[in-house]
Amino acid sequence: MASIRCFFSYLFLLLFAISLSAQSKTTAERLGYPAGSKLLILHADDLAVAHSVDTASFEALTSGAISSASIMVPCPWLTEVADYTKTHPDADLGLHLTLTSEWKTYRWGSVDSSDKVPSLLQPDGTFYPVTPDVATHAKPSEAEQEIRAQVERALAVGIHPTHLDSHMGSLFSTPELFAAYVKVAHEYHLPFLVVADAGPAFRSLFSPNDFVLDSVVIAGTGLQPGLTEMIVHLGRDDAELQAVMVDHVDYGAAWRQRDFDIVNSPEFKQALRDNHVILVHWKDLQKVLNQK
Repeated sequence: MASIRCFFSYLFLLLFAISLSAQSKTTAERLGYPAGSKLLILHADDLAVAHSVDTASFEALTSGAISSASIMVPCPWLTEVADYTKTHPDADLGLHLTLTSEWKTYRWGSVDSSDKVPSLLQPDGTFYPVTPDVATHAKPSEAEQEIRAQVERALAVGIHPTHLDSHMGSLFSTPELFAAYVKVAHEYHLPFLVVADAGPAFRSLFSPNDFVLDSVVIAGTGLQPGLTEMIVHLGRDDAELQAVMVDHVDYGAAWRQRDFDIVNSPEFKQALRDNHVILVHWKDLQKVLNQK
């Protein structure tokens, strides 16, 4: 018996040492790049919110101007995105888990039945417009139920997500909502957006294999070594998007046209090359995460 106990003690220590060795690798090394590499996920939010957003994002994905995008499952243009995935099965598309509906006259509600997630909804049946309202009203159990329903809805229409993130950061607004987010990500074996400076209450929920981004930026220069996600919002400044985003200067139609023009510009692409930036994908993280 003593020899058996010694064997299992040795085996445990060996596995623990291997685990520590894996954890000591940088994200770049885990993805097969040198430790000091500047890795960038150039990512577009809000697919399915409008046809204009979809077509601009599809063009940028197909040309390689961006490396990733994420989908708002409760929004009306979901099936257009699903149709795109049929002809572009390698597209790096995650889910922009949605608990807010921010536009003035263009609104949406839950994927799950409204009677099952009432704390997420206003009296008119739509989501609250801003993240602080979600933090105040949402029951974590109902948030978990809704975001799981969004994943299942995506799968049902043929979308196989590469990662999860959170529209307007609503799932980052309380530790309890973040716990629901991490739980669902782990359940579906998906990497999820989180940054290295997350507080202890958030970091305690991670598994040793989870990827943690070094930074997330909406606009910025001088990328540092590590893994960064740069978020852009693409669209065309046309009549549809102007109507959807009426009275919104920030993230509105003109804003999205500018983002589209920038990521497609030769100057932007040259700046990435000059700074030795390597574009990577969420599906790269997903592959490593799910290696056995």
